[in-house]
Amino acid sequence: MSRGAYVLDLGLVPYQEAWDLQRSLAGAVSQGAIPDTVLFLEHPPVVTLGRRAEDDELHVPDGAEVEIVETNRGGKSTYHGPGQLVCYPILDLKRHGKDVKRYVRDLEEALIRTVAPLGLDATRIDGLTGVWLQRPPRKIASIGVHISRWVTTHGYALNVDLDPAPFTDWINACGLEDAAFTTIARELGRPVSVEEVRRPARDALAEVFDLSFEELPAEDGHGLWSQPIHADLAARR
Repeated sequence: MSRGAYVLDLGLVPYQEAWDLQRSLAGAVSQGAIPDTVLFLEHPPVVTLGRRAEDDELHVPDGAEVEIVETNRGGKSTYHGPGQLVCYPILDLKRHGKDVKRYVRDLEEALIRTVAPLGLDATRIDGLTGVWLQRPPRKIASIGVHISRWVTTHGYALNVDLDPAPFTDWINACGLEDAAFTTIARELGRPVSVEEVRRPARDALAEVFDLSFEELPAEDGHGLWSQPIHADLAARR
């Protein structure tokens, strides 16, 4: 039987605000106050540095309108911007096998299933995290996670319709030299909205993790998700 979970579609959210929200929700999930909760959103332009990022990875030009944020996720550097679907699953892995490698593989599987209805045959590449199209290999989605007390934060970023140049011009993305990046729109040869991809992304995540989503309203903005609402969320379980 599928396990109940919350899902929020939040639109464009600054990176730090989304990170603060993740940590707040992770605390509630860890305490059992709310069930597993998944956030779908986009970010304004931002380069995030994972725990393995190195000083020589950044090549951001002077004057570029982009934020740079150090994070606690795994991996190296990556870029986020509008036109990219970002998914932050806040899951208690005690309910999903307590296996970090399996969790990452499951995120990859969810991404592969997300793009399949659009006609794209995505795959994994041995030794690399994320999801790729072949041949030649070109990366379409990045993954970086953090796990504390078996509760997950961060997640994946799927390139829907944005300029992929910052991935290679501004950083050594994911620590890879000469990596090729692509987008769903580029591969299909037509504009693609994040909204078009959100539903298959939600369905794929629900299928892979055996979740049944209840959508929580976000009309008042993500700012309403402060600590005092956890009791209300718990009452709705």
